[in-house]
Amino acid sequence: MAFAADKIDADDFVEEVSAKGIAEVEGAKMAQQKSTSADIKAFAQKMVADHSAANAELASIASRKNLEVSDEAELANKAKKFMLEQRDGESFDEAYAKNQVSAHEDTIELFQRASISDDVEIAAFANKTLPALKQHLKMAKELAVTHDKE
Repeated sequence: MAFAADKIDADDFVEEVSAKGIAEVEGAKMAQQKSTSADIKAFAQKMVADHSAANAELASIASRKNLEVSDEAELANKAKKFMLEQRDGESFDEAYAKNQVSAHEDTIELFQRASISDDVEIAAFANKTLPALKQHLKMAKELAVTHDKE
């Protein structure tokens, strides 16, 4: 299997993915509160559950390896969250769905780079998590089509 990107160091992966994971959970919690759509709320609940579990597993791996996890969402995700906070109703749903497509595309690329890591445990975690992330992306793309109001 060929990847366009190079592999990523374990410490960079842990730092970046932990920040994205926190942002994912926080964004999903906001979607549960602000969305008017049952499908968005159901997707958001799945994101909270799946990403919370992945975040906990990553934190456990990081702890064993003495690697630091992020304790707050990265700046780019904070900016996206701020934009989402400014929207309500249908425009919120549309913005959240589009954000989820790009967020999952970025995260999948990171996990693909980590799946070929020299760190066996990080590579195993990445390979184990990739199928769920790809399913999340598929679901997000479906939501983006459903909620596209343009």
